[in-house]
Amino acid sequence: MHVAPVGGTAVQDHVALAEIELCGELIIAASAADEDRLSLESIDEVLRVAEERGGDAPAR
Repeated sequence: MHVAPVGGTAVQDHVALAEIELCGELIIAASAADEDRLSLESIDEVLRVAEERGGDAPAR
């Protein structure tokens, strides 16, 4: 747990904020999907997994 310094300045945890943003993107994609569940490929697309690996996601 990180406590904000005295004086009211809040410290942001950039990793936690990025994770929250990705979760939000997954929720939006799931709510917009026609099927009951997102496929693994759809999840990878939302999370931009292929971009992080430097290319296309492997075929499943």
